[in-house]
Amino acid sequence: MKIKWLGHSCFLLTSASGATLLTDPYDTSAYPGALLHRPLDDPPGIAPDVVTVSHGHADHGNVEALSGTPEIVKTPRERLAAGFSIRGVESFHDTEHGALRGENLIFLIRCEGMTVCHLGDLGHELEPAQLEAVGEVDVLLIPVGGVYTVDAAAATRVWRQLSPRVAIPMHYRNEKCLFKIDGVDKFTSGKQGVEYPGNSEIDLSKDNLPGIPKIFVLEPEN
Repeated sequence: MKIKWLGHSCFLLTSASGATLLTDPYDTSAYPGALLHRPLDDPPGIAPDVVTVSHGHADHGNVEALSGTPEIVKTPRERLAAGFSIRGVESFHDTEHGALRGENLIFLIRCEGMTVCHLGDLGHELEPAQLEAVGEVDVLLIPVGGVYTVDAAAATRVWRQLSPRVAIPMHYRNEKCLFKIDGVDKFTSGKQGVEYPGNSEIDLSKDNLPGIPKIFVLEPEN
């Protein structure tokens, strides 16, 4: 499975068969001066088979920008779409059970024997029932920038709760995302197994998952 970071919380997952799943497409026009990403609907456009939406905020649910007629998944109901097995776990965008920023869906995406967990805008550490519902994770897509999500310290605790073989940070300040949130360094500082591939994409399979936990800091594609 190829995993490409398109910036913010948006990833494109491509299976060996060529099926594609996009997570949390963002709307740049809603944030003038904050997001510098190329809009998702620029030529040649993105036409995924499936799209998951963790919550309805503009920087996560801009499905109108996409080409084609993808299946949109925005509820926790388990389903099979384009070869991806998808289910959601209910969580919150803040530490006050949604009172500040609403609800958030964690998505578990299983394909080719691997489980990818996209945490969306998770705003809290996982409760025991949520941890049990998530289960075993191979690849974790985790927000680390704080303010609107868990910060580096809380993200580290969630990372340890889930113990993935691979973690990929998202939703942090970088040269293409100028939100007033932390960069990735606060999360990676002091951790072993941090790698910088120097591009936006990695190719993973069940057979080539690392034996010891790794954190891959990707370059945003857009």
